[in-house]
Amino acid sequence: QVQLVESGGGLVQAGGSLRLSCAASGRMFSIYALGWFRQAPGKEREFVVGVSRSGRSTYVSDSVKGRFTISRDNAKNTVYLQMNSLKLDDTAIYYCAADQEISNTAVPTRLAEYDYWGQGTQVTVSS
Repeated sequence: QVQLVESGGGLVQAGGSLRLSCAASGRMFSIYALGWFRQAPGKEREFVVGVSRSGRSTYVSDSVKGRFTISRDNAKNTVYLQMNSLKLDDTAIYYCAADQEISNTAVPTRLAEYDYWGQGTQVTVSS
């Protein structure tokens, strides 16, 4: 089992940047593929970006492609979400999630594939 705690959210102007972190406690962090999801008011939770358990594969949703990147540091049990060129539509609660994976390269993109979730961190982009 793994516990996830996000940090780094806040208020930023459009065009600015933020870096979110998700620290994991528990054993065997490297067996989990990791993802970032977000949920805006009145909308369903959606996949943003994910990384395989090895870190060698990533998948980025079209809505943030070219602006957001994900990385993981297995030695620190932490996954990061670097968000650049932020837009008003990026305003949401951002959630970190973990999926226990056999494959070193698989990047799950569906919400139901993920087993563990953090509590979320608010990102607000202002004009």
